[in-house]
Amino acid sequence: MSLQEEVKRNLRDVQDFPKPGILFKDITPLLSNAPVRDRVVEDIVGYFSSFKPGAIAAVEARGFIFGALLAQRLHVPFIPIRKAGKLPYQTLRASYELEYGTAEIEMHIDAVKKDTKVLLHDDVLATGGTAAAAGRLIQQAGGRLCGFSFIIDLSFLGGQSRIQKEFEVPVHSVAAF
Repeated sequence: MSLQEEVKRNLRDVQDFPKPGILFKDITPLLSNAPVRDRVVEDIVGYFSSFKPGAIAAVEARGFIFGALLAQRLHVPFIPIRKAGKLPYQTLRASYELEYGTAEIEMHIDAVKKDTKVLLHDDVLATGGTAAAAGRLIQQAGGRLCGFSFIIDLSFLGGQSRIQKEFEVPVHSVAAF
């Protein structure tokens, strides 16, 4: 069975979350399946290893899980990008639109060393708003994006083309809907 099929089999659909009309793709079952979870990490590492990322940035909360695994596997720093007001030190902030509202994210001002190549990871690519805002934070801090990775791409929402248009770097998703 292909990895994409395995990932899809290890997701849970949650209707009307986080608001009515949204069908949420929950990765929690995937986290419980160690062999498939490991294959996901190896797939992303294999895709981006030639880009030689110097750090992995990930968006809270579910993005942290695989982001930390990727950073560990690649032996590079991990950079947390969090919802506004959650980081204890001085931050850079970016606002963005979600498919169901607006939000702000932050990153510590010293999280990225100048000119470091950064791979940005999140669990789901939807409209691309969160990813684009996080990418702008990386650039604002002096980092150079080398790509975006996702577990799931909700391709019907157009997020991949949005972020490729703005950043002109590879976008890799393990499974697409």
